[in-house]
Amino acid sequence: MPGARDRGAAPARWLGTGLLGLFLLPMSLSLEVSVGKATTIYAVNGTEILLPCTFSSCFGFQDLYFWWSYNSSDTFRIIIDGTVKNEKSDPKVKSKDDDRITLEGSTKEKMNNISILLRNLEFSDTGKYTCHVRNPKEKNIHHQATITLQVVDKLEEVDNTVTLIILSVVGGVIGLLICILLLKKFIAFVIKKTQEKKKECLMSSSGNDNTENGLPGSKAEEKAPTKV
Repeated sequence: MPGARDRGAAPARWLGTGLLGLFLLPMSLSLEVSVGKATTIYAVNGTEILLPCTFSSCFGFQDLYFWWSYNSSDTFRIIIDGTVKNEKSDPKVKSKDDDRITLEGSTKEKMNNISILLRNLEFSDTGKYTCHVRNPKEKNIHHQATITLQVVDKLEEVDNTVTLIILSVVGGVIGLLICILLLKKFIAFVIKKTQEKKKECLMSSSGNDNTENGLPGSKAEEKAPTKV
């Protein structure tokens, strides 16, 4: 019957989805590679630049292999490669195709850093640099991250005029609100004191009127003693 087949197929689909999730979970928690938050960095011609790269693995690593590749519009090559034996060993370079490149990485303090330093920059160094990592302990799973380098004549100064104007306006508005609140509290304080003084004056005036009019309880009501 169609209804029975549908009811039987639903649990099977759920079971299949669950098994797939269990299979993908270790992959999602495994090797990760990062070159930082910036996707593009700028450097002046003739200077040096650090190309960052770090990796992490929830399962640890053994004889980890890493390499950096360079890619431009007409060139692709591996510029440096090396290995990291384990968590207690520093990265070791196997080969590099440019003497201007040095490995600046370290695994000390669990940094897992395999960054490289590129010296004496040239305009031809502009391009995409990709950090690759392969971990045999995770069935040679391979991850990578890419950062773009732009070599320029000089770094352009960022115009912060608009930002400063916005901050000034926001600061002025906040200051104005604070002044309004303080003024409001001061006015309320003055009004309260004025009302208290008026109340005291009314009570004092009422007492004086009673005395002058000889009302009960006043001194005017007192009689002179009679002579015997």
